[in-house]
Amino acid sequence: MLTLCIDTAYKYLTCVLIKDGRIISSYSEECFKKQSEEVFMALKKVFAKASVSPESIDSICISEGPGSYTGVRIAMTIAKVIGEILPCDVYTISTLRLYAAGRENCMVVMDARANRVYCGIYDRDRIIMDDTAVAINELDCKDYTVIGDGALLGKENYYGDLSEAFLKTRNMWKKADNISYLTPKYLKESESYSR
Repeated sequence: MLTLCIDTAYKYLTCVLIKDGRIISSYSEECFKKQSEEVFMALKKVFAKASVSPESIDSICISEGPGSYTGVRIAMTIAKVIGEILPCDVYTISTLRLYAAGRENCMVVMDARANRVYCGIYDRDRIIMDDTAVAINELDCKDYTVIGDGALLGKENYYGDLSEAFLKTRNMWKKADNISYLTPKYLKESESYSR
């Protein structure tokens, strides 16, 4: 079983090939707002390094957002096209859950601009707080390990190994029943922020 994983939702462009439960090739570089220019070069490198053809993949997993509007749509469009052409199974995972990568007691935050963040809280496989868009001043991170844009909360930025994150979250991927209906996960502001 060969799976292609792609994350273009935020600062990094990550492409990974997983075969039989292990990573056989990966590419992950920071290229915020340049993913559309770099993604096909990255895919070419990943397939060449693994010495496999794109036609040999059995499934694809993408991060579905939240994140950059354009960024999320890049991976989603690629997944839809590949899923139709091959055809192959298409899976999605929340970008925040991907960044959490099954860690214990962590808060994932990504800059949503205008003093807001996208935030989700996880404890291994469990969701403690669903992904939401919230004002930065509404968050209390003292009881959590902060993943992502920690500087917004007075912590260090830490994104982890996103290639490994796809492997670690495999049991959390959601299979798309109909790829034609796949849509990016855009978050509404929290109720308290929108008042």
